[in-house]
Amino acid sequence: MLSLLAASPALHLAPAAAPFLRMAPPVMQLAPPVPGTSISGSVASARGPLSPDATILVQGGSLRTWSYRSPAVEQVQVVLSTDGRPLDSDIELWHGPDNTPVKMRVYVENGQLRPFSAVIETPRGPNTVAIRNIGQIEFPIAANVVADNVDQPSEECLASSMTVQGGALRTYPFDPSVDSVQVLLKTDGRPLNARIELLQGPNNNKQVIELYTEDGLDRPFFCFLATPGSGNVVRIVNTAPVEFPMTAAVVPHLINNDMSSDVVIGGDMGW
Repeated sequence: MLSLLAASPALHLAPAAAPFLRMAPPVMQLAPPVPGTSISGSVASARGPLSPDATILVQGGSLRTWSYRSPAVEQVQVVLSTDGRPLDSDIELWHGPDNTPVKMRVYVENGQLRPFSAVIETPRGPNTVAIRNIGQIEFPIAANVVADNVDQPSEECLASSMTVQGGALRTYPFDPSVDSVQVLLKTDGRPLNARIELLQGPNNNKQVIELYTEDGLDRPFFCFLATPGSGNVVRIVNTAPVEFPMTAAVVPHLINNDMSSDVVIGGDMGW
């Protein structure tokens, strides 16, 4: 009996299966990264190459945030637009818990014709930019926050600053050939409270920005205002008390030299 078991071929199959048990699992080959992109962290590995400049659609009543932990990010540019509908949003800069050094309320009558573009100072990170669409759900906003290639005021804008006392206002009319203007507001280190209005006609507000900055020297405000058409007037109001003056500069940015400033009444041009 023992001799039959010893001669059984089943005992010779057991040692043959052992090498399969000792085989190492196959090594997974990872695809090389795409040139020109940087992938870091678990979020990047799950979503693939990240695009920090991607535009995000902010629905009515919702909130989106952009966080920057690196102290090397000292400026960000916020660009808001719509598909032709009104734009109504709150923009805040969060710097630490319960600290909001910059607040602004932005209203634009037509977010496609006049997109909103502003530069927010973000020194001493980490910082978070929060954009809330306070409009109705039928009015979504396309939001984009860029941390590189941020626009800077021109030399003409820096050299043309004028003092606006607390409670005072200044108006800046522009020719129809001016397509957009630069607006720069700052103080000597005191809080900045201002209201920026773009009017086209009597009491016809096309764009309104209500601004608060806790330090107008450390965090000045710079933005672009699109001024298509004729009869554009930029009005700057210092809503702070008389003890808090500010300096304002409003100069043309883009000029359309092909547009004629002549007014034709009663017919088309060329007749």
